[in-house]
Amino acid sequence: MYSANHWGGSFEIADGAAEDDHSRNMDLDRGALSARQHHELDETQQSWLLGPPEAKKKDKYVDLGCVVVKRKLLWWALWCVVAAFVLIGLPIIIAKSIPHKKPGPPPPDQYTEALHKALLFFNAQKSGHLPKNNGIKWRGNSGLSDGSDAKDVKGGLVGGYYDAGDNIKFHFPMAFSMTLLSWSVIEYSAKYKAMGEYDHVRELIKWGTDYLLLTFNSSASTIDKLYAQVGAAKINGSRPDDHYCWNRPEDMAYPRPSLSVSSAPDLGGEVAAALAAASIVFRDNAAYSKKLSQGAATVYKFARQSGRRTPYSLRQPDIEYYYNSTSYWDEYMWSAGWMYYATGNSSYITFATDPRLPKNAKAFFSILDFSVFSWDNKLPGAQLLLSRLRMFLNPGYPYEESLAGYHNATSLNMCMYFPRFAAFNFTKGGMALFNHGRGQPLQYVVANSFIAALYADYMEAVNVPGWYCGPNFMTTNDLREFARSQVNYILGDNPKKMSYVVGFGSKYPRHVHHRGASTPHNGVKYSCTGGYKWRDSKKADPNLLAGAMVGGPDKNDGFKDSRNTFGQNEPTLVGNAGLVAALVALTNSGRGAGVTTVDKNTMFSAVPPMFPATPPPPSSWKP
Repeated sequence: MYSANHWGGSFEIADGAAEDDHSRNMDLDRGALSARQHHELDETQQSWLLGPPEAKKKDKYVDLGCVVVKRKLLWWALWCVVAAFVLIGLPIIIAKSIPHKKPGPPPPDQYTEALHKALLFFNAQKSGHLPKNNGIKWRGNSGLSDGSDAKDVKGGLVGGYYDAGDNIKFHFPMAFSMTLLSWSVIEYSAKYKAMGEYDHVRELIKWGTDYLLLTFNSSASTIDKLYAQVGAAKINGSRPDDHYCWNRPEDMAYPRPSLSVSSAPDLGGEVAAALAAASIVFRDNAAYSKKLSQGAATVYKFARQSGRRTPYSLRQPDIEYYYNSTSYWDEYMWSAGWMYYATGNSSYITFATDPRLPKNAKAFFSILDFSVFSWDNKLPGAQLLLSRLRMFLNPGYPYEESLAGYHNATSLNMCMYFPRFAAFNFTKGGMALFNHGRGQPLQYVVANSFIAALYADYMEAVNVPGWYCGPNFMTTNDLREFARSQVNYILGDNPKKMSYVVGFGSKYPRHVHHRGASTPHNGVKYSCTGGYKWRDSKKADPNLLAGAMVGGPDKNDGFKDSRNTFGQNEPTLVGNAGLVAALVALTNSGRGAGVTTVDKNTMFSAVPPMFPATPPPPSSWKP
């Protein structure tokens, strides 16, 4: 028969097997069997209770969620962290908790050092009641009777700046100097602050604009005249005046006439530009900024009057020889741009971008001299200023065509700066001859170096690596290197190995064509001709005219350190204004902030976000 097997498969049981099994079982020793069973039971029980006697102890693990690690390894890592904290972290915490002296700023580069000095020149050129902190020990109050013949000016024309080595106050270059300084502050305020010169340069600008507000009735909405200068000099004259006499400003005892003009499209435009630009600089002083912008609007209106379009210097012998204006259309473009930035009034940008304006100004005629930025030619500066609007705000129609033209003209102007394109001659030492080898070359060098460096910064601010000069791609660094090469030449990298900035470096001009610097501050008041002995002295200047950039070398890199070579050794306001602007654009102090154009709230805060959708009627533009 079959029986179920729950442990395996089925099997068959034979009937005869029982007897054999029984006989075998009968032969077993029951005692031995019983002992064996008892022993096997003990081993089984021991295995249940104790496990295999020779088995190793198992490792313990900890589940950290994403990984399972040995508990010993985890403890080891924890103790390592504790040890590292005690040996490394704790000493660092203790060291940092101990008060230390703050590290000083990095050493200034040569541009920063030169800029500190260049600003001092303006302190030395101040006229009027000087502040106690003026910082120039050998200067005192002067020109306190200036404007006494201007009966319509309350308090006279006291203040402002002397133009150069003489004591005349020329308002045309003075206004341009203030515009340049303001532009540099608007673009590079972070650098001025980093150098500790922000308050100083603003004080210098205000000294100039306070005076410019006196040159016309700035409280009126309409004026009919503008004062052009105080002081005068006849060429080869024999009567006491600002050239015939060699006097310190404090000792002047000769007539100083106030010259007014009833037509001044150029001078009026430049004064408007200076006041408008300064109104942006002083936006943190709402009352003063408003006063400046209102004055700018008044004098701009005067400059644009259709019946007053005769250049301010025409048939004015006391002006024409010194600061003759060759055109006024450039001042129209320049001042309109600044008026728009200052006020946001769209009528100014409408005028600045009317196609007839660049045509009358010959802005797109590719005339070589029109590519040189200077006190007499604002076209390159105006075109860059208006290109700024296109690069950062891109107002579009109806301004785009003219703005694109200005932008293209700016790029072409920059191409002319490079020696490889042979637009201008360069001295063997590397100085650009922007004024074709005539006197005062450095004032042209610095003004154009400034706008070159500024254009490079504009392009970098909008992530443009460069531009094309014909088939040649020029980078922003190429342009900045050109500006550096020119400023480095001025600071001593030239064949003479001398600095053309007084007081900078160890070798610089010691016989500057300057009445105040050359006459001792010894309490003696020298007469008109009594100062000649100081003019003709071979001794070095008794008073250091720190920061003054002289006129510069000739076309062969030659330079004569003599007071009689005024074309080479006389400093000017416009020269130093351009130098300051170029230096702040090139210095590494505050580098990283970039030009202020990145922050549109600075210069464009007055510019409305929306622009006219349709062009204005032709009648709004007066040719």
